[in-house]
Amino acid sequence: MSSNQKYFLEDLEVGMFAESTMEITGEKIDAFADIIGDHNPIHVDEEFAKTTMFGQRIAHGALSASLISAILGNDLPGPGAVFVELNLRFRRPAFIGDTVIGRAEVAEINEKTGRVKMKCYCLVNGKQICRGDAGVVVSKRPKADD
Repeated sequence: MSSNQKYFLEDLEVGMFAESTMEITGEKIDAFADIIGDHNPIHVDEEFAKTTMFGQRIAHGALSASLISAILGNDLPGPGAVFVELNLRFRRPAFIGDTVIGRAEVAEINEKTGRVKMKCYCLVNGKQICRGDAGVVVSKRPKADD
């Protein structure tokens, strides 16, 4: 039996982490708005955004937070993990031209249930723009057939 799973529950240790980066562009904001249907003018209308407290367009918080989903699904725990919970607090926006760094770190492992708690955050220029935690369910390694 072969598996596309990157990590099994037994492979994980508290403190393991993975990161991913994304440059925020107007095109990514517009595409994300179209995908999710959120066309709030603070995201998609430069003239409107100039009148806000930020003075420019800001990325959807969920666009930056999508880096966390990408890490969980692609890197740690990776393919085979089931993303079941996300609790984030948004602290500041990301702007066009910013590079967002997302990070997820194994914080707790429940061997009995297969649930893994991940500490997550996104940074721009070394400052957190969001932080929180995520829950994933990770399979145990299949037993070898005799």
